[in-house]
Amino acid sequence: MHIVDGALSNPVVIGGAVLAAGGIAYGLRSLTMERIPAAGVLSASFFVASLVHVPIGPSSVHLIMNGLAGLVLGWAAFPALFVGLLLQAVFFGFGGLTVLGVNTLNIALPAVLAGLLFGRLISRGTPLTGAVWGAVGGTFSIAATTGLVALSLALSGDAFIPAAKLVFIAHIPVMIIEGLLTGFAVLLARKVKPDLFHALQRSAA
Repeated sequence: MHIVDGALSNPVVIGGAVLAAGGIAYGLRSLTMERIPAAGVLSASFFVASLVHVPIGPSSVHLIMNGLAGLVLGWAAFPALFVGLLLQAVFFGFGGLTVLGVNTLNIALPAVLAGLLFGRLISRGTPLTGAVWGAVGGTFSIAATTGLVALSLALSGDAFIPAAKLVFIAHIPVMIIEGLLTGFAVLLARKVKPDLFHALQRSAA
């Protein structure tokens, strides 16, 4: 899901960087001391999950687990995922530094939206119903991320439109896998630490 350096037009790169900076700043304000350990674990999970990737044109296919980050952290997913992307760009050359803002926006914004849309539903009811909504949130976040990646490529020129379509189609299996993994992770979290998602909803309120 990383877009490589040089694939996007300057307006898209600049716009993505500005929006990502705003998201990171707002996310840091909501990152309380109690949520820092969870942010570290989820940032590391994202870092490891997306190490194995398959290049697809100007992007790549891999697991992300950004939906789980958004469901647990809310807006704090922005700085958590930014750290993972920065380390990958510096140490492994995934994506790149000039497109770091766009990549952060494309991955973190769907995570936040998943938390806003499905976080309250997960915190209610039984662990099983929470797992179902977690799976929906995980699938949604990947679908939205893929859509934003495709939009970023399409806005950079007509030459990237075929690649944008390919990126979306190639990620359909990833949407299913991420949904299942997120659902199981939510089920486990609801049983082991049931107040995890309640804490997020209290913070949002």
